[in-house]
This record gives sequence, structure tokens and C-alpha cells, in this order.
Amino acid sequence: MRNYIDDYLSIVRKTILKLDHKEVENTINFFVDLKKKRGRLFLLGVGGSAANCSHAVNDFRKICHIETYAPTDNVSELTARTNDDGWDTVFSKWLEVSHLSKKDMIMVFSVGGGNIEKNISTNIVKALDLAKKVGSSIVGIISRDGGYTRKVATSSILIPISKSEFITPVAESFQAIIWHLIATHPKLRD
Repeated sequence: MRNYIDDYLSIVRKTILKLDHKEVENTINFFVDLKKKRGRLFLLGVGGSAANCSHAVNDFRKICHIETYAPTDNVSELTARTNDDGWDTVFSKWLEVSHLSKKDMIMVFSVGGGNIEKNISTNIVKALDLAKKVGSSIVGIISRDGGYTRKVATSSILIPISKSEFITPVAESFQAIIWHLIATHPKLRD
């Protein structure tokens, strides 16, 4: 048991030291711009990342006074859209009804960032395609190689985790650390 605890906490320490502060700073600047133009923030994630999105909605709304939503917070609409239209388009269809615009920002919380070829988080990929089409900013907190999110994001923060068995729990934990850093940054607090 002790070895696992030591290994886990060692990975956490190493991850903190490897975080690219420039990526964090760039992302904060996109939030400053979003707030100035009074755009909306839409948070996308699945699994544990969806739960993080729900918590982050509160922080960005309450602390930063940014109009913020997560489609996964509305279980009725989410399941109806999944049933009627399919899982792949659940986020993009939701964003269409929300009239996603170039003033808005999409923020992705994802361990892998999405990958159409591997059929992973295809709903995030399709939502990002819509965001690109309408000219919305895209930011992400991702891990592994960052997947599709990393490729198309205006700004992204890669969580560099060196041991594969720790990727999901450490990545999802760091999503919270980083969004709290952003939401409580003096440039964004009212």
C-alpha cells in the first residue's frame, strides 16, 4: 500500500513541476478577453470531467461573473438528445440551440481530448468543429497528447503525466487545480 501512495504522490509532484506556466497564462488571457466582450463560457467534458464541468460552472459564474453553462448539467435534455440524435452530436446540437457565437468560448476538460479515429469523445470533437465554424475561442485542460482539443484549441493546458496507470485520476484532479487557479486569478475576480 505504501508504494502505491508514494508513487501516486510522486506523480502529482512531478506533474506540478512540469506544468507549462505560459500555457496557463495564455488561457487566463483568453478568459480576460471573454469577460471584456461579455461572451459566454460553455464547459464540455464526459465522465469525471463532466462532474468537474458542473463544479466549474459555479466558480466561473460566482467568482468571475462570466455567464457559464455545461450541457451535462441538464440530464433530461442530455438523455433526450442522446436517444433522439445520438451521443456523437449531443454537445453540438445543444450548442446550436444555445446560439454559440464568436463572442463565446468552449472549454474542454478531457483526459484524452477526443479522437474521431479511435471513437473517443466524439461528442467533444463535433462540438469543437462547430466552435471552429462559428469562430468561438476554444480552450482546454487535457492530458495524454491532448487529442483533437490540443490540435484545434486557441489555447490549451497539457497535464503532463508520465505513468499511464495514473493518467485519468491525476488528469481529472489537475483539471480542478487549474480551473480554480484561473477562476480565482485577480484579473478575473470581480
